[in-house]
Amino acid sequence: MLIVIDELDRILMQQRNDNFCWGLPGGTMELGETLEEVARRELWEETNITAIELTPFKLYSGKELYYRYPHGDEVYNVVATYICKQFHGCLQGNPDEVLDAQFFSPSELPENCNAPDLPMIQDYLRLIGEDKQSRKGNVCEDYTNR
Repeated sequence: MLIVIDELDRILMQQRNDNFCWGLPGGTMELGETLEEVARRELWEETNITAIELTPFKLYSGKELYYRYPHGDEVYNVVATYICKQFHGCLQGNPDEVLDAQFFSPSELPENCNAPDLPMIQDYLRLIGEDKQSRKGNVCEDYTNR
């Protein structure tokens, strides 16, 4: 997962086309890739942005990262998260995966956040001192119910 921050300190969020929730760019590892290669590839595939520099942020695992895909597959994700403040390219969501992609002020993030992305978003907001309200009530539940 990537927490992409623009020059106005806004966070890049994308609206997924499988569950219509907003989340962070990211995806699954292909054979032989490093974690950093996954992050760079997924950012490019989903947003048309090329990461120049990635800073490791945190690793996540556990029950909070449970996800049920619309087709029924269930997973508990293990996620390496990076912060990216240096990038180039013209933001354009890939219509195969993304309905919309926008930068949001930390105080104005979308309401329907993808549940597995929430721990990363909350930790980043705490890091920058913007975690004034819990976003727990704003979780998108479409495909996360067990």
